[in-house]
Amino acid sequence: MASSKSAIDTKLIRQLADMLNETELNEIEVEEGDLRIRLARGADGYSVMQAAPMMAPAAAPAPVAAPAPAAETAPSAAPAAASGPSIPSPMVGTAYLSPAPGADPFIKVGDKIKKGQTVMIVEAMKTMNQIEATQDGVVASIAVEDGQPVEFGQTLIVLG
Repeated sequence: MASSKSAIDTKLIRQLADMLNETELNEIEVEEGDLRIRLARGADGYSVMQAAPMMAPAAAPAPVAAPAPAAETAPSAAPAAASGPSIPSPMVGTAYLSPAPGADPFIKVGDKIKKGQTVMIVEAMKTMNQIEATQDGVVASIAVEDGQPVEFGQTLIVLG
């Protein structure tokens, strides 16, 4: 149980960030036992992704923290999802439609997008994670609002 509390090693993440700066690398991935940390540098700064079997249960309480927004978006997203393929949230967090407050959004309804294109950001544990399109298409609707809490698997964008 103690290993799940110490699974997030902020000192290690800072060391990896320093190493990225010193070596001018764009990405570092470290694996130690069940813990895997990937630190990537992008135009918007750093992105940290962690994967560990011990961390999965810790994400379960998050849905309790935001049941009302999830319930509000589910009914409105369901009819839109039937009209085309969708891009789901890969994590629990807060969705942001633009790279910075006041900046233009990544995408708008009617935009053509390509697989791998950044379509929004989901902030999780104070880390900004770029969400990429999983396929080519045209944006039929954006199922979330800027700053809205999102759940794992929740529809973010519906393609037409």
